[in-house]
Amino acid sequence: MDQTTSERILEVAQSLVVAGGYNGFSYADISDAIGIRKASIHHHFPTKAELVQVLVDRYTQRAEAGLASLGKHVPGPAEQLQAYLNYWQTCILDASEPFCVCAMLACEMQMLPDTVASHVRRHFENLAAWLASVLKAGAEQKLFRLNGSPEEEAQILMACVHGAMLSARALGQPSLFAAIVGPQVARLKA
Repeated sequence: MDQTTSERILEVAQSLVVAGGYNGFSYADISDAIGIRKASIHHHFPTKAELVQVLVDRYTQRAEAGLASLGKHVPGPAEQLQAYLNYWQTCILDASEPFCVCAMLACEMQMLPDTVASHVRRHFENLAAWLASVLKAGAEQKLFRLNGSPEEEAQILMACVHGAMLSARALGQPSLFAAIVGPQVARLKA
């Protein structure tokens, strides 16, 4: 199936955001990558802020669909959490998605247009809510031992996952992701 021009623009924009953040690319970069004029990009996405907002919304929708699928197809909270972590570990190891788009954008939060920043924030709120619900269910089933509320533990785990992505990327060692996240999960399961 052929991608539409707007889908191709979004795919390239996503790879550029992951590589260099919001301020690390321009419409000229997209134009060069897919061989269309900048005016064509502006036709689909009049401003960079609109482009990145649509990109974040698409990314968030895909993430939410993936998390919902885990809830339907993976039997319990411990397995759901592990599947989420395995997803990122695989993406980092095979470089298919080496960094979370919203984590990269969050690094630039103070410089993002307000509309983009609010959508990035919403992604993190949704992810934290999902993690908290998984941790709460796991604690109720005596699968996890939480030192704080499920919401606090979700924030800790989310920071650990994104920090592990950052360390793996900064040091060029994809295996660091599991080395950093593993002890956090072991603490939850103790």
